[in-house]
Amino acid sequence: MTPLVGRGQTVGLLGGSFDPPHEGHVRISEAAMARLGLDWVWWVVSPGNPLKKEGPAPLARRIAAARALIGNPRIKVTDIEARFGTRYTAETLARLRRLRPDVRFVWIMGSDNLAQLHQWRDWRHIMEGVPVAVMARPGKKLSARFAPAARAYRGAQLNESEARGLARREPPAWVVLNLPLSTASSTAIRAQGAWRR
Repeated sequence: MTPLVGRGQTVGLLGGSFDPPHEGHVRISEAAMARLGLDWVWWVVSPGNPLKKEGPAPLARRIAAARALIGNPRIKVTDIEARFGTRYTAETLARLRRLRPDVRFVWIMGSDNLAQLHQWRDWRHIMEGVPVAVMARPGKKLSARFAPAARAYRGAQLNESEARGLARREPPAWVVLNLPLSTASSTAIRAQGAWRR
């Protein structure tokens, strides 16, 4: 049901619709492995996003596209939300932690997601359930800094220099990684007509 991972290893979880997956997702994953010292990154390809009105392309198509894009054997594409039958990130994380209490999970998100995290179902369970790495995306650093979730957990924020130890911290613990990331976005790719649902 989940990719094979050894006891005590660290796994970054990058969730999203991946509609479509693109090189920016790969860069975020590789940067997270390097900066956080993670053993693995799993892409948690969601069946759908409860905050979006229009549904994504079929799950099988998005997973196939994601697997075709990845060249790094330490990045695994998963459909665990569909297999678990979970709809919300907090539910998925709780299920994973029950299933693999011997693994250290880190939730990875873009700074655009931090800016709206307070709108997610049980968002405090996310922040208090696993350490969180926020990958600063171009143009979103400032709004993320003043986001309700950032303000609520200001005291749990680590300095960027402490990022390598994030996976071993007890939550709540989070860090912002300021990286020169790709400006590629799934929305822009769809708007250009390069990916049709």
